[in-house]
Amino acid sequence: MPQSQEPARLPAGIWKIVSVAAIGSFMSQLDATIVNVSLPDLVTTLHAPFSVIQWVVSGYLLALALTLPLSGWLVGRIGGRAVYVGCFGAFTITSGLCALAWSASSLITFRLLQGMAGGLLAPMAQMMVARAAGSHLPKVASAVTMPVLLAPLLGPVVAGAILSVASWRWIFLLNLPFGLLALVLAVLFLPDDRAEVRPRSLDMTGLALLAPALSFLLYGTDHAGQLLGQIVLCGALLLFVAYFRWAQRKGDSALIDLRLFHTPAFSAAATTMFLLNGVTFAGQMLLPVWLIHACGVSSDRTGLFMLPLGLGMMCTYPLMGHLTDRFGIRRLTSCGALCACVGSLLLAVLAYTGLNVGILGIALFLRGAGIGTVGIPAMSAGYASVARPDIPMATTALNIVQRIGGPTITTLCATFLGWQLPTAAIPHAISGAFTETFGLLCMFHALLLVATLQLPSALHRKTLSS
Repeated sequence: MPQSQEPARLPAGIWKIVSVAAIGSFMSQLDATIVNVSLPDLVTTLHAPFSVIQWVVSGYLLALALTLPLSGWLVGRIGGRAVYVGCFGAFTITSGLCALAWSASSLITFRLLQGMAGGLLAPMAQMMVARAAGSHLPKVASAVTMPVLLAPLLGPVVAGAILSVASWRWIFLLNLPFGLLALVLAVLFLPDDRAEVRPRSLDMTGLALLAPALSFLLYGTDHAGQLLGQIVLCGALLLFVAYFRWAQRKGDSALIDLRLFHTPAFSAAATTMFLLNGVTFAGQMLLPVWLIHACGVSSDRTGLFMLPLGLGMMCTYPLMGHLTDRFGIRRLTSCGALCACVGSLLLAVLAYTGLNVGILGIALFLRGAGIGTVGIPAMSAGYASVARPDIPMATTALNIVQRIGGPTITTLCATFLGWQLPTAAIPHAISGAFTETFGLLCMFHALLLVATLQLPSALHRKTLSS
């Protein structure tokens, strides 16, 4: 393919679209974590056991996955702008309903509805920005992804501030003014894309296979240590296999067209996103466990020790457009994957030799900076490898593959750690268990490096053609 000859100037109105998309992504991700702090209050005020109240969080996450496969079909029927505005409206209304909940069951029901609306906000934001930006995507994508990174960090802080002066209901009422503002901005700034609508019939069989498969996967990985969780994981695997066979028969009329993965660049981008999400979440799971249980660090100091990880990401994300223009997709992502791998390798060394705060800071900064330089270029390469009419379907596929990566690799690392940890608290044996588990994480980082080497060297014009 010929290399893009687009002018360096960004498309007109792109920052208006990015601002609307960022609000949607931020609010969806914020609500995934903001409720966690209020769970003890919910147990008391709603008079329900914790085993029931935890579904306020788990149900929201499951609902996010449940509606994700519908995004491509909905865009094809009514357009991305209508889907985004409709989902934001539903998200705002259900936030108000959550605030009015009178029992645990009513709150869980409203959270399920809220999650079903919120599950489409992030992929719709990605799709609209990808359509508008074209090959300029790396220059603006950080403005959309940065709020997604900040939301899980800010959620507990915002919730704590609210609960110090008001009841848990205000956690949901907070969404109302911001939701109304975002709706107005969406109506004013988002382009009308009804001319690009390509109506297609809904693959009900595919939906019946894929939606529960994703939900089962998330639930099963959260309960992998229990027999029920293991049974659910097996069920998820069977459903994924059944969907794969069904989608191969349906071709382009399937819920997700698997032929997208026949394009080497798209397949490499999807593999990269899968592994990136996996090593990111697996590392975030292993680090605090190691610091607290193997190094004896207190919970509050653990949060401080992990700050260099976020700092590394913050240093690279705003520079993604410049770095991509300067070094290209393949060189940038492979260097980032190598830095992240080196950072994780240092963690394995520290697990073996003992904690050194200075080396830990360097390791986490390298890991954060490296991870931060992989995601946006890989996503951009995936979008650039498909024609513009296929962007909605590509968005659905990339988001599903990415979300599967996190729980899959996290579960593998957690299970491996469980096998290695001794029953008795023997320091040397515990150190060895974490060393080997960080070594396993490094192996996944090495696979990520290999995947980035399959990405194209630069973006091309395909997304701008029909």
